[in-house]
Amino acid sequence: MTEILAPQDRIFCAIDTTDLARAIDLASSLSGVIGGAKLGKEFFAAHGPQGVREVAKAGLPIFLDVKYHDIPNTVAGAVRAVTPLGLKIVNVHATGGVEMMKRAVEAAREAADKAGVATPWVIAVTILTSLDQGDLDDVGLNGPISDRVVKLAELTKKAGLDGVVCSAQEITAVRSACGPDFKLITPGIRPNWASGDDQKRIVTPRDAVAMGADVLVIGRPITKADDPVAAAKRIVKELS
Repeated sequence: MTEILAPQDRIFCAIDTTDLARAIDLASSLSGVIGGAKLGKEFFAAHGPQGVREVAKAGLPIFLDVKYHDIPNTVAGAVRAVTPLGLKIVNVHATGGVEMMKRAVEAAREAADKAGVATPWVIAVTILTSLDQGDLDDVGLNGPISDRVVKLAELTKKAGLDGVVCSAQEITAVRSACGPDFKLITPGIRPNWASGDDQKRIVTPRDAVAMGADVLVIGRPITKADDPVAAAKRIVKELS
């Protein structure tokens, strides 16, 4: 049965910065207001595991958005290395294939058990929300985006992962293909009052939840607001 999340628990703030003090400040101010923080490649490249530990001290669950994509052994080793940080979510690229994804899940379970922490959700990226149909055609990936996302989601489920990252516009199709227990983490979320920035396939938080998203990743509408906490609370209120 699909897990029922409170409105505030659905929101993970994308803290995309190399400024450790800023990341800690945002996480601290948002603790108790939203469900978690997403730390991406910019942050991890600058500060590594210790930076994640420092941000995690604020009490927000962490989604480590590093999108691992390599040979199975390398990805397994990377997931094994970060799992002891006590993550809520970690991700890989679905285009890495079934064996790579299987090894990632196995590594997460083994490392979590050894470290005495909860096993993180291991999820896969399907198609980046910054890409539209024209972008896919340009790189030779022909066919409708929705068809490609569903195929990758089905591959992810076959590999035993918890869910996928996908645009809200593909939620209905992925739910139909993969069932109600498959986790859907949705970036590219913008309230009506926020700028669309560089995300091309976007919907509002309320629409995304109505379509069945489990977790909404929201960055600049919160982090670039004059008052990030007030912006986060406004989004939570819109979902309530």
